[in-house]
Amino acid sequence: MALLGMDNPKYKIIDLTPENIAEYGVCGYKDVKKHLELRRKIEWFSKYYPLGLRIKAVIAETGEYQGMLEYIPGEYAHRPVNAAGYMFIHCIFVGFKSNFKGKGYASALLDECINESRNARMNGVVVVTREGSFMAKKDIFLKKGFTLIDKAKPDFELLVLKFDENAEDPSFKELSANKYSAGLTILRSPQCPYSVKNVEAIMQTAKSMKLNPTLVEMDDHLSAQESPCAFGTFCIVGNGKILSHHPISNTRFENIVRKEYVSKA
Repeated sequence: MALLGMDNPKYKIIDLTPENIAEYGVCGYKDVKKHLELRRKIEWFSKYYPLGLRIKAVIAETGEYQGMLEYIPGEYAHRPVNAAGYMFIHCIFVGFKSNFKGKGYASALLDECINESRNARMNGVVVVTREGSFMAKKDIFLKKGFTLIDKAKPDFELLVLKFDENAEDPSFKELSANKYSAGLTILRSPQCPYSVKNVEAIMQTAKSMKLNPTLVEMDDHLSAQESPCAFGTFCIVGNGKILSHHPISNTRFENIVRKEYVSKA
């Protein structure tokens, strides 16, 4: 696919596969030898690709990776959702460079996902949105006909584009951090490469503050669907309270912990 015009850089949309993903990278990570984030992502992608996981990438005419959309059949979603029979969008991003933003590339990616989902006779397409960090905002989905079907704290929304109006509605699973009521727990999944960044430093910081952290690796969809956070692939819980719903820096973690623990000591 190519889009021509004075205001729009030329581009194409390609399908990433276990064979070519290392060539293009993902989410800004390009060096397999250098980036553990990419190695973990490739291993996870190779595991779920035969089950229907797909990543479509926007590639500039110059060969640069400028965006992506990732989706998977809902029963394998790495989010705490009930979405069997639907296609589930994990994430969408376009524009490492500003001249690739606002050009309709995200819309083109969504169109391909929607069309493939229709052809596969899915019940529809589902996505989790949020106004905060690490999640797509809902505007682009609403323009495509998605509607709000469920909400989760603090500000997550579940949107659906239904092809079969008689199909059971998707929903969030019950979110509870009760099983992590004692101590500090960090949960992460290789679905999101950003869940690698700073985790080692966060663990060391937590240990230096005598918090005895536990790292939970959510390696498959079943464990991710039991996450206490709607984001699904990363969560920090302290004594049953969610401290972060998405990946954060070590500095941000230290500030949160000092406010939550030290100031209350």
